[in-house]
Amino acid sequence: MTISRSLSAIAAVWAVALLVAAPHAQQTAPAHPAVAGHDAERFQTAENCVACHNGLVTPSGEDVSIGASWRASMMANSARDPYWQAAVRRETIDHPSVKAEIENECSICHMPMATTNARLAGGHGEVFAHLPIASASTPEAKLAADGVSCTLCHQIGAERLGSPESFTGGFVVNPTPQGGQRRMFGPYAVDEGRTALMRSATGATPTEASHVRESELCATCHTLFTQAFDGQGRVVGRLAEQVPYLEWRHSAFRSERSCQACHMPPVKEPTRVASVLGEPREGMGRHTFLGGNFFMLRMLNRFRLDLGVTALPVELDAAANATIRQLQHETATLALDDVRLEAGRLIARVSVTNLTGHKLPTGYPARRAWLHLVVRDASGRTVFESGALQPSGAIAGNDLDADGSRYEPHYDEIRAADQVQIYESVMTDANGRVTTGLLSGTKYVKDNRLLPRGFNKASAEADIAVQGDAGSDPNFGDLGDQVLYSVDVGGAAGPLQIVVELRYQPIAFRWAENLRRYEAPETRRFVGYYESMSATSSVVVATATSRAR
Repeated sequence: MTISRSLSAIAAVWAVALLVAAPHAQQTAPAHPAVAGHDAERFQTAENCVACHNGLVTPSGEDVSIGASWRASMMANSARDPYWQAAVRRETIDHPSVKAEIENECSICHMPMATTNARLAGGHGEVFAHLPIASASTPEAKLAADGVSCTLCHQIGAERLGSPESFTGGFVVNPTPQGGQRRMFGPYAVDEGRTALMRSATGATPTEASHVRESELCATCHTLFTQAFDGQGRVVGRLAEQVPYLEWRHSAFRSERSCQACHMPPVKEPTRVASVLGEPREGMGRHTFLGGNFFMLRMLNRFRLDLGVTALPVELDAAANATIRQLQHETATLALDDVRLEAGRLIARVSVTNLTGHKLPTGYPARRAWLHLVVRDASGRTVFESGALQPSGAIAGNDLDADGSRYEPHYDEIRAADQVQIYESVMTDANGRVTTGLLSGTKYVKDNRLLPRGFNKASAEADIAVQGDAGSDPNFGDLGDQVLYSVDVGGAAGPLQIVVELRYQPIAFRWAENLRRYEAPETRRFVGYYESMSATSSVVVATATSRAR
């Protein structure tokens, strides 16, 4: 008997064994979902997949379990994210006449399985009907709680990927063929026996498809355009809320590395992708989905009971630490050059280079990076400082944090302590007022986020263009940014010690602070969370030091 036929013969036995080993899967969805001409069982929660895709260890001993890695990611916790919940609530308060439309759009990428089901049934996606996550009990609430889960991503077809129609959650979930099996797309060919095994256990057919390793798959949710509304719910503008795929497409990385190459880095050893009769595979992608939001991972861990978090504390802690390691080793470099003292002033040139394949920072516009420079005299006394992080999460000297109606410009030269080079995007509404309301924003008046290699700012399309003074700064381009510091050190005795840091913050102070005026459970909760953790809201990405006499 061939191996393939042997596997087919024992598939049903293994399916029963799996259900005994994973009783929660029985509670979430049937072992053999209906596969007739309808899609009543279109999605299943990840528990059904984890039964076979955990317990994966490389020959050298590294645990690369798909289920455990995903469970501690922002993908798995997209619906639990308390900042997202608070931001959606804020938008529905600002624009009550279009509340249903807001929930429908905001849920397609954070609660995609429940929203896809609702839309295909002729309804619309909801957010608050599925909260709190901790008490999710109905099948749809459980699908909503599962966030961006296995049976969502692995059922997205290749149709229209990379086209504008696919953006803002425009992915296509392939329907079940009439009288056939649902297909789960993956990067590998699967033999007849293992195909039968998965069919018996899940009711789905593993299908080889190269598009699961292409950036265009990620672009469906990570290329997001929003409509701005006025007080009456009328559309008054459009905004490229986050477009890392378009930034990547305009960079040298387009022909070098995909999104998955960095955010799902491949295992370097042949490794089993399934714990049940899995065979070693080359280039298995880690399902860690490392991004930049270490702060939210730590928040989810700290308030895990409130938020219904299922990942183990050690898993979330490991994910946060891995995120910080990636930020510190693969994100940016700093250099200090031409350091000297002239007539009581310190002169120094700071060069910062983006190593990533998109703008830095990218994604949700609450993110920012900035230069923190400190000059100390021979006794260790601070004689100049720009960009200090305050315990509240605000940056000293930053106009936006201090006021909310103004913002810090882009600098080519810094001469005073209240000038800070902050790499960020700043939105204004239809009346030209600075805003942190996504559905009020109509344009960016500042976007000096660091450019990836190969990004030509002169030819960039409007949705990814540099905005503000950085556009005309000859020292700001795809090779990095150079900032000249010429600062008064008050005749301090040398030698002077100069330290410059590039700091990064996933949720900037003003984006949290502006939620304070909204009276709702989600906004009050997040503001409280932020205040309790604000001192740890940023991390140092890169450092450079020098001396001047």
